[in-house]
Amino acid sequence: MRVLIDGLDLSGKTTLTHALMAELERRGQSVVPHRGFLAARHPFRRLLKKLPLVRQPDSTLVTTAYLSAGYVVDSLLVRVARPTPPGTVLIQDGYVDRTVAFGMAGGPYLAAVLALRWPRLFAPFDVAVYLHAPTDARAARLGRREMPDAVDIRGVQDPAFADTFTAMLIQGMGRRHDRLLVFDTSLHRPEEMAAAIADTLLTPVLAPALGTTASRLERVA
Repeated sequence: MRVLIDGLDLSGKTTLTHALMAELERRGQSVVPHRGFLAARHPFRRLLKKLPLVRQPDSTLVTTAYLSAGYVVDSLLVRVARPTPPGTVLIQDGYVDRTVAFGMAGGPYLAAVLALRWPRLFAPFDVAVYLHAPTDARAARLGRREMPDAVDIRGVQDPAFADTFTAMLIQGMGRRHDRLLVFDTSLHRPEEMAAAIADTLLTPVLAPALGTTASRLERVA
């Protein structure tokens, strides 16, 4: 099983990843945290690492390279070989979803527009979790971050950029996942969100999956 945790920088992805690992292990699950491409042997991994990822929102070249040579290829490789052993839960901290969202918020760039048109070109997750938080909450977290980068700062200083990013996740890339959860991390404790995610992941799907909007989830979680 695969769980994706994604969202704008300073929304609490890493904190929730740790909380979810602890919750799933408490429930007897084998858990593997992961970042980057899913495929163990990606042919373009080293080449792509040479690109300045922090500049991706401002670069059509970086966006296009990661979406085409990176995540489309990764999806093909994942369909051929499973990236995790059976019975293991892989918790992915960020994936192609954020690359597309950054490409739309900073562009829009053609590669990101095409990715939104055909999101199922990319590897889906059993449960995808998108995080967001108000500007003041992210600004407070920015003040506590030792070495913020340009994307951290822009997400706080440019509300339109942040709003577009989150909208592209929820309304666009979320369509390809089996189940979608959205949390405002200023309203929920990490442990509370982790329990809701674990319940969703470990409950069999009895009906066609339906993406959950932020407002609906926040009333339930």
